[in-house]
Amino acid sequence: MTLAEPLAHDGASPLRSPYFGEEHEALRDQLRRFVASEVKPHGLAWEEAGMVPREVLRRMGELGFLGIRYPAEYGGSELDTLATVVLAEELGRSTFSGFAITALVHTDMASVHVFNAGSKAQRDRWMPDIVAGRAICAVAVTEPDAGSDVKGIRTTARRDGDSYVLNGAKMFITNGVHADLYCVAARTDPSARPSQAVSMFLVEKGTPGFRVGRALDKHGWRSSDTAELIFEDCRIPAENLLGGEGRGFYAIMRNFQNERTVIGAMAMGEAQVAIELTLEHVRTRRAFGAPLWEKQAIRQKLAMLSARVEAGRQLVHHAAWLDAKGLDATREVSMAKAYCGELVNEVMYSCVQFHGGMGFMRESAIERMARDARVQAIGGGATEVMLEEVAKRL
Repeated sequence: MTLAEPLAHDGASPLRSPYFGEEHEALRDQLRRFVASEVKPHGLAWEEAGMVPREVLRRMGELGFLGIRYPAEYGGSELDTLATVVLAEELGRSTFSGFAITALVHTDMASVHVFNAGSKAQRDRWMPDIVAGRAICAVAVTEPDAGSDVKGIRTTARRDGDSYVLNGAKMFITNGVHADLYCVAARTDPSARPSQAVSMFLVEKGTPGFRVGRALDKHGWRSSDTAELIFEDCRIPAENLLGGEGRGFYAIMRNFQNERTVIGAMAMGEAQVAIELTLEHVRTRRAFGAPLWEKQAIRQKLAMLSARVEAGRQLVHHAAWLDAKGLDATREVSMAKAYCGELVNEVMYSCVQFHGGMGFMRESAIERMARDARVQAIGGGATEVMLEEVAKRL
């Protein structure tokens, strides 16, 4: 890997990194320009609409953002895990995390099931449209009683001739309202060991017996469409099975590492830009005859938070580097998800505090960002689950 003189990670000071090369920094620069021109001017409208317009995602596909790690034969760029981290950090910096998670679920949490487990026919059918943004993906694993506990899935898929029949419900599914293709986890063999009882299936939008139960109203991530999904005698062709029967648990566990790396990177992008916004505020907001920046307590608090965010970024970068090298990074990824998910909330709390009354107003970016950040310690594996993963490896 060649070293490069990268963009300033905070827009101000240069940073040399042993992890990122010229291709990563070129991607970062392109993403930052896209966010400035095509996301920030429209993000508030997307928050009101409760979704990201699909033409925006198609534009991301045209620019190559939706196929960063996929093969060139499908329109991808064939980059590595570190490139995914760049994508997640820069989308996190947009200040509209509902937009960010809409794209990242498609690129790094849902479509990966098609690519990793799909047959050649399935890949050839779907991957070009996935990379181009013409077919948006959702992954349907979580249920009312099963999240990180994948073995607790109750949705069933029964083989019936050359079909499978799905019955059950999914909850909290990002992109669930407007997706075109759903990667659905279902129990295929109730008598098998829990780790061999779950399989993954492709379900297309509009399949009879499959419907959106309701769009969910959320505390944050409001520009991300989130749904409850219902399967009632939903019949799909047998060739919609992803991988072999009973391989779903392993596929989900494998991708959890990628999902958690992405969330950690996204959280640190959010935290970094929150500090930048707060620095701008405290340097211009005057109280008691001087800018707030003159208060030692405020300066030092922001300095310590900046140090901790930099530590979090480096932990994410190292975990991604290990993965890019083909090494097991479960411990490091779990640490990063736990640390970054908690830290981004600490950062937002202090940044809202230093914004004063304006930080409590819906018109301020920091108010929205604080709401968006709360789920980072929950989604993709709650902090408590992550710490248990770390504890197993101590």
